[in-house]
Amino acid sequence: MPPRTVVIGVDSSTQSTKAAFVDTATGQLLAVGRAPHVVTGEAGARETDPEVWWQALRAAVAAGLKESGVPAADVTGIAVAGQQHGLVVLDREGRPLRPALLWNDTRSAPQAAALTAALGGAAAWTARTGSVPVASMTASKWQWLRENEPETAAATAAIRLPHDFLTERLTGVAVTDPGDASGTCWYSTATGAYDPELLELLGLDPALLPEVATTGAARAGSLTAEAAQTLGLPAGIAVAAGTGDNMSAAVGLGLGGAGLLDHPVLSLGTSGTVFAASGTRPASAALSGFAAADGTYLPLACTLNCTLAVDKVAALLGLDRNDTAPGGEAVLLPYLDGERTPDLPTASGLLTGLRHDTTPQQLLGAAYEGAVVTVLRALDELLRACGLDPADPEVAARPLRLIGGGAQGQAWVETVRRLSGRPVVVPGSGELVALGAAALAHAAATGQDPVAIATGWDTGDDIQLPPVERDTKTWERVGSVLERAAEPLLGGVK
Repeated sequence: MPPRTVVIGVDSSTQSTKAAFVDTATGQLLAVGRAPHVVTGEAGARETDPEVWWQALRAAVAAGLKESGVPAADVTGIAVAGQQHGLVVLDREGRPLRPALLWNDTRSAPQAAALTAALGGAAAWTARTGSVPVASMTASKWQWLRENEPETAAATAAIRLPHDFLTERLTGVAVTDPGDASGTCWYSTATGAYDPELLELLGLDPALLPEVATTGAARAGSLTAEAAQTLGLPAGIAVAAGTGDNMSAAVGLGLGGAGLLDHPVLSLGTSGTVFAASGTRPASAALSGFAAADGTYLPLACTLNCTLAVDKVAALLGLDRNDTAPGGEAVLLPYLDGERTPDLPTASGLLTGLRHDTTPQQLLGAAYEGAVVTVLRALDELLRACGLDPADPEVAARPLRLIGGGAQGQAWVETVRRLSGRPVVVPGSGELVALGAAALAHAAATGQDPVAIATGWDTGDDIQLPPVERDTKTWERVGSVLERAAEPLLGGVK
């Protein structure tokens, strides 16, 4: 019997790092090491020192080695999937000049609007990058830094995304992938390269940016002796280019050219996202038209307010998060951090439709409904961008894959079922981002297709939930409030 080989898939998210140890032959999850991050900021600011990510990666790998009992010599590869869009600026020694501006930092909303106008509007950006600048995008954050901290911008010797920063610490090589690069708004999904005109618009020297690998599964390099000593792993093992967290989750789900295309996924986490791997390059100003990790495309819509916002409402009401009921006449749009889809960066939460008989449980239910309707409206736009009609019975019957922390919560699952009317699949693996990264790592070590690897792994039994009758009354009530309130009350566009 050949010796067992193991790869490590790293999920470096907003709140924590997870290091998943995966058996390459079966996909068995042997252990998951974890370590927390520290996020700071108020009034729209969200920042983390990149060194926190590196120390968390070190701690998570150590915890995974201990929990799994895997000999370090069995590890053949590692890959990092990271939170998208974060701006990391480094000095000439590769040290952070300041804390990273995270994806959910909304201070750059004015810069995003100015950039959109400077190129001639949303359509011009969509044609080049597949996406329109919003506060989340890295280009907007770089422009904010140039205007608000010009000395730091001038001292910047390198610009990295969060996953790029960690991959460079592992390999000593400055590299990114098309998937994560496509979230910057200076990479063109039309040409598959950095866009010179956009770099000029941003005053950005291309020498500051990492090389773009062909895919997230390309071998970026080998684990350096220094990194190997820090992590307790063998020097020289394969390190994949890695990718963004959403792209990695798609790989973990088996979505891509060697798997499922145009099958929707809803991720319920700090943010709520919908995406699908597609062979069609999307062109919708309402979406982020990302590249996928495997050479296909990953149209995606992201809402800022999901599980954390609803948990905040539950805390204000003194309720358990599952102590909920349908909202009745109440509508609650839980836009506690502004909103990205729809583009309402200065919005706050909105509550309307209160009656004497409205209960706390209904108010919490209304928060769930507001969050779910928002993300499902984005799903309809995503399907249209893939060339599909959301109302087509065949399209409407495609299962909605539900992932993220909210997928483990009964109230979230049942609200999604009720408002979508779709069959719902909750995948058996709860660590899809890390699992996708592990597939990238194994692909980097072997040259295989990462989606085919993930599809061939046995990662547990999926939960299959049949459709229920769609609650169109609630859907229309929430949608009506959103449309009528967007400009006068929520401070933005629909």
